[in-house]
Parts: sequence; C-alpha cells; structure tokens
Amino acid sequence: MKKRGSRLGGRKRSSVKKLLKRLCNTHGISGYEDGIRQIIREELENYVDEIRVDALGNIIAIKDGDSPSIMLAAHMDEIGLMVKSIDSKGFIRFVKFGGWYDSTLLNSRVVLHGEKGDVYGVIGSKPPHLMKEEERKKAIKAEDMFIDIGARSKEEVEKAGIKVGTTITLDMEMKELLNNRITGKALDDRVGIAMMIEALKKTKSNATIYAVGTAQEEVGLKGARTSAFGLSPDMAIVCEVAIAGDHPGIDEKNSNIKLDKGAVITVADASGRGLIAQPFMLRWLEKVAKKEKIKYQLEVSEGGTTDAAVIHITKEGIPSAVISVPTRYMHSGVEVISIEDLEAGINLIAKALENIDLLYNEMKKSK
Repeated sequence: MKKRGSRLGGRKRSSVKKLLKRLCNTHGISGYEDGIRQIIREELENYVDEIRVDALGNIIAIKDGDSPSIMLAAHMDEIGLMVKSIDSKGFIRFVKFGGWYDSTLLNSRVVLHGEKGDVYGVIGSKPPHLMKEEERKKAIKAEDMFIDIGARSKEEVEKAGIKVGTTITLDMEMKELLNNRITGKALDDRVGIAMMIEALKKTKSNATIYAVGTAQEEVGLKGARTSAFGLSPDMAIVCEVAIAGDHPGIDEKNSNIKLDKGAVITVADASGRGLIAQPFMLRWLEKVAKKEKIKYQLEVSEGGTTDAAVIHITKEGIPSAVISVPTRYMHSGVEVISIEDLEAGINLIAKALENIDLLYNEMKKSK
C-alpha cells in the first residue's frame, strides 16, 4: 500500500507536454505494457493512497474519498506487431496487433524488442520495379511485407535476441509542430493516459477515484472488462482520442470534430453498438464545461469504440462517459493533436470530479 503525502510535497510536476513525450516514446503493445505501467506508478504514487496491478496487467491507482466512486480509465497499449516466423535468409514475417491500415506499415522503420535489447529494422516488400502492371494497381498487404534487420541468416537473427513472439513497435519519436500541436506514435491512447494522470493530480474532488491504466484495449477491450468488474465503480469516465475530421479527405458530414475546438464528449459511438451515453451523464459534463468555460465538442460516430463499451455493461451496468482529444491520422506513426485540446480535456475531467452535485441533480431528473 502506498500512502499519499502532501500534494505540495510530491515530486515536481512535469508539464503535460513533457509527460506526453515520455509516454509516447515508451514502447508497449497489447499485453506488454510494462513501461507505461511504470510511468503511471511514478506519476501518481504521491497523489493516491494505493497502487496495485491486477492479474491481467491493469494498473489501479486509488484515491480514497467519499461517494460516489468514479473510475477514470485510459488504455496503455499501442498498436504494434509480433514476430511470426524467421526465414533462412534472416527476413522476419509478422502479425499485426490492433487495427492497422496496411499501407501505413510499408517502408516504416521499426524496433524489435529482443531478449538482448532493442534491434532496429525496416519493413520492406517486393519493389515496384519488379511488379507486374496488375500488382502495382493493388495495395500491398501486410502478409506480403517482411522486416529486414540487416541479418544474413536465421541464425544471425536469433543471435541478436529475436525469436518468434518478439514484440515490434514503430521507431518514431514525438515531435512538436506549429501552433502548439504535436505528432508521434501511440497518441492513441497515451494522450488518454496523460489526461487521466493530470486530471487526478489537479482535481480537488472528495470522491473516491480509481485511475486505471487498462491493458489490451486494442485487441478487444480486455483490461477494461476485468478491471471494471473487479472495482464495480458507481460511474466511469474513459479518457481517449477521437477522429478529427478537419483535414483533406474527410467531409464534415462524416466528422465534425476539429483540432483546437476543445475536448470531445461522446454521445454515442459505433452507431450505438458501442457506448450510448446516458443523458444525465452528458448533461452533467456539458453543464460543467459551460460553468467552467471549457471548450468542448459533441461526437456521434459510426465506427470505432472505446473501453466504455464494455465498462458500461459490466455487472448491472455502470453509467459511463468518454472524454477525448481530437486526433488526426489515427492508428499511424504520425498522429497529430493540439495540446490546447488536451488541456481542455484535463480541465473538464478535473472539474467534473469536483461538481458531483451537478451530476446528482441530473440523475434525479432522469428518474
């Protein structure tokens, strides 16, 4: 058990940008989230009363308080790859972990997290010069790609500490763009982790808070399912990213979410097959945003869902909401967000936790 000390006496807070850079540049595909767990532990140990890790690998930081109990959830894993086989010439075949669009993988530089340390490689395929005309017209599939680490044989690959089951992530680091925007890999959902950490640090709420870094979201929302069942909170807020529709190739009718316009509150996702947020949860968050003058946007999406999809149907049901940060180029190594939107999300969560009276008022109206 870890008892929290004085908020003022805790470790000096990093800026959210510095924290996000640390999170994004750390590697961890589904089931291998150790590095992210450690960051969460280090960031929150002076702000909570207990930190534990459950059997599936979810990290749960508990700040004791009064009713209600509120679960803040953000998933730790990033989409990645895993070694499937190694051929006699040293070329590596892989399987995808999470929702990749195959074209984003081709010609990428990757890191193989071997037993003897990180090994760098590139994803290649048959060159267009040697393709037949009909082949050049088709998108190259991941199954036709391979990883080249410079080895001459299977034995050299194995000697480097790479074997079947070795995890692989993109070799990308977070960089700053113009207008307080940043780009990098794994912003989905290291942005959510940063939002959860900073909101818990900032809030003066007296509620009981469970800050949960969930495992294996990208491959089936697994950690959210087990942690919500074990904690059985009164309600939940999932910290996530939302698809921004403010760049070429997307019509506004398909996505009205924009960078620099504030945090995103999800009304429904996956055309209702995922989360349909209860109206009193939406009214609560909107009233808090208006009261505190926090910029926000509302989202209804046709595809994609979050940990809230399984949390809200756990046991007899857990009222759930999703607060997200608009993100461009989702599920790639060059995702883009605005720090201003991230700060809006942090403020909205922190203030929502302090305005539980507004929540109770909205709950009464729904009865």
